Amino acid sequence: MLKLAKTSLLTLSIITSSLISSDILATVDGKNITKQDVQAFISMSAPQAKYELLTPSQIKSITDRLIEKSLFVKLAKAEGVDKKEEYKRNMEKIQEELMVNMWMKTQMDNLLVSDSEAKGFYDKNKAKFVSEASIHARHILVKTQKDADEITNALKSLKGEALKIKFIALAKEKSTGPSGPKGGDLGTFGKGKMVPAFEKAVWALKDGEITTSAVKTQFGYHIIYLEKKNAPANIPYAKVKSRIIESMKKQQFGKKIQDMAKELRDKAKIETFIKTNATKK
Repeated sequence: MLKLAKTSLLTLSIITSSLISSDILATVDGKNITKQDVQAFISMSAPQAKYELLTPSQIKSITDRLIEKSLFVKLAKAEGVDKKEEYKRNMEKIQEELMVNMWMKTQMDNLLVSDSEAKGFYDKNKAKFVSEASIHARHILVKTQKDADEITNALKSLKGEALKIKFIALAKEKSTGPSGPKGGDLGTFGKGKMVPAFEKAVWALKDGEITTSAVKTQFGYHIIYLEKKNAPANIPYAKVKSRIIESMKKQQFGKKIQDMAKELRDKAKIETFIKTNATKK
């Protein structure tokens, strides 16, 4: 039994060591540079950025910068920078700033917005949560007017599902655009997303219609098929719930900090010695 326990502990130790070592990206004179260090580095300029979304080349570039930083830190210490009074003063300021930021984060994290409060805000402000008008369209892109006319002629007598099926087949066969293999599918998009000539033509169509003549743009000649036109609509509460809660927490936080600052100022002995150009009346 004791032997089995020792074996289990050894296995756990090996697994734990493996997990830790897998986070290490480099070592500099025995000091590790980890995935967490890279995450901290990118979070300084882009708080929403995630290590998992970085490309290998980006990870290497950031790791190289952290390696250089580690070397410069070592050099600075060797030259006694950390013993200078200016360094100590700046470190004290940094520590104070860090302390306040951590305290504020705690205050923010402790705020609660209930589902009923968020839903109440949504119900009172539905006009703020409306999706824009959008359309789902396909196109066939060709190089010449002649090619476009031939395709239009092959489609103009068709309607309904037969038109859609034939359009998709011709897009896969004839279209020179990147959407060709997908049957010319451009997905769903709102106004202002396409070049002017294409935009004007596609928004003039009705569901299930194609352009009767090719639309010329700098890319070539387009035959456009409108799958569906979507009118503006209210976004369901479930899709905006987290955004509403975050916004309400920020509002609560701002009010809380303002009130606390006033209370602390009222209790503290504060003297200011700032000269202004304002004249007393």
